[in-house]
Amino acid sequence: MAEEQRALLGAEGGDGCGGSPGPPRALPAACDPRRLPHRLLVLALMCFLGFGSYFCYDNPAALQTQVQRDMKVNTAQFMALYAWYSWPNVVLCFFGGFLIDRVFGIRLGTVIFSIFVCAGQVVFALGALFNTFWLMEVGRFIFGIGGESLAVAQNTYAVSWFKGKELNLVFGLQLSMARIGSTVNMNVMGWIYSRVQDLLGYAGPSTLGLALLIGGVTCLFSLSCALILAYLDRRAEKLLCKEQGKTGEVIKLTDVKDFSLSLWLIFVICVCYYAAVFPFIGLGKVFFIEKFRFSPQEASAINSIVYIISAPMSPVFGLLVDKVGKNIIWVLCAVVTTLASHIMLAFTFWNPWIAMCLLGVAYSLLACALWPMVAFVVPEHQLGTAYGLKAIPAALLCPSMQSIQNLGLAVIAIAAGMILDTRGYLFLEVFFSACVCLSLLAVVMLYFVNHLTGGDLNWSAKKRAKLQKAAASEAEEQERLRRQNEDDLAKLLPKADAFSLRNKYLSRLGAQLPAHYSSCFSTLAHRSVLK
Repeated sequence: MAEEQRALLGAEGGDGCGGSPGPPRALPAACDPRRLPHRLLVLALMCFLGFGSYFCYDNPAALQTQVQRDMKVNTAQFMALYAWYSWPNVVLCFFGGFLIDRVFGIRLGTVIFSIFVCAGQVVFALGALFNTFWLMEVGRFIFGIGGESLAVAQNTYAVSWFKGKELNLVFGLQLSMARIGSTVNMNVMGWIYSRVQDLLGYAGPSTLGLALLIGGVTCLFSLSCALILAYLDRRAEKLLCKEQGKTGEVIKLTDVKDFSLSLWLIFVICVCYYAAVFPFIGLGKVFFIEKFRFSPQEASAINSIVYIISAPMSPVFGLLVDKVGKNIIWVLCAVVTTLASHIMLAFTFWNPWIAMCLLGVAYSLLACALWPMVAFVVPEHQLGTAYGLKAIPAALLCPSMQSIQNLGLAVIAIAAGMILDTRGYLFLEVFFSACVCLSLLAVVMLYFVNHLTGGDLNWSAKKRAKLQKAAASEAEEQERLRRQNEDDLAKLLPKADAFSLRNKYLSRLGAQLPAHYSSCFSTLAHRSVLK
């Protein structure tokens, strides 16, 4: 390592971290943490870091028929597998960043969360293998402990290795890889179950358990990526003398009381919208088989189209929203499109590919327009102003949104299973449509609240950029004035020092100081006379 460091820093940088690094010379580009090939390798590892988690998250959806048949459970019990994933994340969303920053560090934290994901998937598969459904629920709970926190670690790595405009692309690639993992799961797990069934010669809990264990190989792959990434990050830290990545989160739960009405409306939109998407995908395969008479392969394909569309469209819509602005309008379009999609699936027998493609587009658009609004709720130009508003740390906003989202998903998943068991798919689709209507109502309320309060959630990108430029110019002017004042004071300091020395000298001689001199010098003179 010492030889690599000397080769990387060059003669100008010296042997230690105190010198300035010189240009990379001896190390190959693939081994130099500052060169593009090495950073692309790190980026690939970051993207695959969450692949196993997203692949195994929707294992129940890909095997809904098999799980309910082999484990002899109803739909409500089946949907509890998703609820058990969400329950721990109602709390852990607040502490994932804290654990990474203060307890484990980014490298050890990522490995630990990856181990939780692997252990949860193994316990989940063993529950099926031993025909013990409660053990499967325990496995999903353990899986949930690692899943969301691993996403926090993934983002922390991204911020540590990439800066500026690169970061937007990195986040988009990570999201796309996550959607690819979900898509591959939807289309592969059924085939894996069939191959295991052919090998064993029968279907049952053993077949289900082995299929889930095979799916868990993706979690081991992600764990290996976490280990390699930890090594590369530690190596880069020594070579470049940089610190471990940190989330920078400083969270006080008491700040919840300062959340504005706009922020609570965003929370309502988030919960009600995603409640009509993720639980629907979890139950979608059997829905398409029963209503539209699709084969299991066709049902899996159409059920995964939302993720397939989201993978390439999320970066595109993100760029579009950044260029245009008007976030509330984009959210409104996404919610209305989603409502139309659910109405088509509920009350018509039109080709469901149309409705699902619309749902995929709307899902991608909403994510790109809704989540950035959280950062706009407390604008930077309001912090520390005379309005007296208490600053709400951004580190609390997204965890709060994720926590409420997980709470909503856990409750809605159980409710959706109960509705399907007692009322059927028509009532379930009406329930999902009602959730989207609540989301639509919250969007409309947010539009008027934002308009009446003069908020910036629906500003155009040009207007926001203009105000940000003006704020930046004002900050630069204030910094220039501050530096000018410091320079002026620095010029006066020598005179003040000379003046002070002269007064001290006169005081020691016992000379009478003029009355207009400061009291401290008068006191000094008085004390010298007393001596």
